[in-house]
Amino acid sequence: MAVETLTFGCRLNTVESEAMRAAAGAHPGDLVIVNTCAVTEAAGREARKAIRRLHRERPAATIAVTGCGAQVETAAYAAMPEVARLVGNAEKLDPAAWAAAPARDVSDVMAARAAAPTRITAMAGHTRAFLAVQNGCDHRCTFCVIPFGRGNSRSVPVAEVVAQVARIVEAGGREVVLTGVDLTAYGRDLGDLSLGRLVRAILAGVPDLARLRLSSIDSVEADPELVRAFAEEARLMPHLHLSLQAGDDLVLKRMKRRHLRADAIRFCAEIRRLRPDTVFGADLIAGFPTETEAQFVRSLDLVAECGLTHLHVFPYSARPGTPAARMPPVAPDVIRERAARLRAAGAAALARHLDGEVGRTHRVLAERGGTGRTEGFTPVRLAAEPGTLHTVTIAAHDGRALIAA
Repeated sequence: MAVETLTFGCRLNTVESEAMRAAAGAHPGDLVIVNTCAVTEAAGREARKAIRRLHRERPAATIAVTGCGAQVETAAYAAMPEVARLVGNAEKLDPAAWAAAPARDVSDVMAARAAAPTRITAMAGHTRAFLAVQNGCDHRCTFCVIPFGRGNSRSVPVAEVVAQVARIVEAGGREVVLTGVDLTAYGRDLGDLSLGRLVRAILAGVPDLARLRLSSIDSVEADPELVRAFAEEARLMPHLHLSLQAGDDLVLKRMKRRHLRADAIRFCAEIRRLRPDTVFGADLIAGFPTETEAQFVRSLDLVAECGLTHLHVFPYSARPGTPAARMPPVAPDVIRERAARLRAAGAAALARHLDGEVGRTHRVLAERGGTGRTEGFTPVRLAAEPGTLHTVTIAAHDGRALIAA
């Protein structure tokens, strides 16, 4: 029977779920792979709740659990009677792991030395193809457990990435999104390589690729070649989602981030100078331990100072074993209130962006459901065949998406 996947968390998990579906192959029974997330405590609760519900609704199904949750909260998932097997992050893309006898433990992901390529030509239900080119993280931000779920930074070789992009295009793909845990760390383990050099290699090696897009990046790690590519490569889309997390220097230091407030503002200004139509999104954490009201306001002000349009707001969630979990906490009601204010600032910024797009002309890649995306990743409502590119004039917006004339 066909294998099903239930995915939580990041884009990388989404990509890997599609690859696992193929790696697991045919299954004699009803197999559901639950690909978990560990970025917040709530993510784990949500996954475990879904597993229990799935077992109640489909008691004959074999439930296999993998992902960052299974890797860093192994005991919690192993103790669930609904779970038939655990598969670690290091081996979940290996067909041999799915052919082996079920286990209730995972391997040491820190021992992994290579990034397994996700050899897919398309993703079920998606117009664009997401391609994982990097995995793991060498940094140790004080709030984050993801390095312990993903291991150290590992990159897929350039030739393999270019070949995979070519296969996607041959299968009809128009847009490829490069993704990873710490995307701007790409290539450090492979010698004198960088994300910018990979971008150049893809665009040179696959001339028929219409659009290349990046997922979340760490702005302070953007290499000079990547910055130049934004200025010189029209097929590299003018949209960047930045891992900023906070706007106050002392909070950033306590997070063990690698940039200061001024670095983020300077980076956005430089990219916008080189590519004026660039649209920025960002991850921001509300209520990090020790954060004062004045420090929070500096994060709030960053929305305007960096010109952010799309915000991913995370109320701080203590992860066991992390240094931040031992710092003096902010009261839960204050965390919720600050997260709400950040989301309100994000909604206002998006409204201003949508207002400014009315009357402009954009190249839009059509998706399913009568929607599409501009080059700057803004959603557009239009009636067009999914996967086709159209030049449209924006007539209006509905508060969430642009509307094509």
